[in-house]
Amino acid sequence: MADMIEIRWHGRGGQGTVTAAKILADACLSGGRHVQAFPEYGPERAGAPLRAYNRISSREIRMHCPVLHPHVVSIVDSTLLDGVNVTEGAVDDAIFVVNTSKDPKEIREKLKAKPTQRVFTVDATKIALDCIGRALPNAPMLGAVTRVTGIVGLESLLEDVRKSFGKKFSQKIIDGNLEAVRRGYAEVREG
Repeated sequence: MADMIEIRWHGRGGQGTVTAAKILADACLSGGRHVQAFPEYGPERAGAPLRAYNRISSREIRMHCPVLHPHVVSIVDSTLLDGVNVTEGAVDDAIFVVNTSKDPKEIREKLKAKPTQRVFTVDATKIALDCIGRALPNAPMLGAVTRVTGIVGLESLLEDVRKSFGKKFSQKIIDGNLEAVRRGYAEVREG
């Protein structure tokens, strides 16, 4: 792992984007890394665009500002591709993970990604509907981001999903989210 990996999440209020960033941080923390997870809201309402951030490092993290040059950009809602510059500040070898049913090559063109940048897609909304019964794409996106970055093992991530959701939800919801993480991990594809 690089000394520090910075992740920027783009989503809309109510999709679990902030929760995804927090769970990823918890999983990395359990693995002995130093982490940060924090949101940046516009209007705090369901459906409003928002950003969340992660910093994951093998050393103490002393900076406390938004992630300006992300190594990984996770787009939880693909409608944001039309109104938000999700590629802003991304490093030359950035990884983009987009929740869409579209082919990764089509998304690569839409993003105008550099040849050195990698673009992945996963139909996280469909997976969430299949596994949870609601369009909450955060769990499959967590699985996809974990797979393409290798930042944390799948089993560690699943354990932190269990811990996080176990306090608030029924076993059926927890099991659905665990399956959604597994499917996101398995079904993400590169273009």
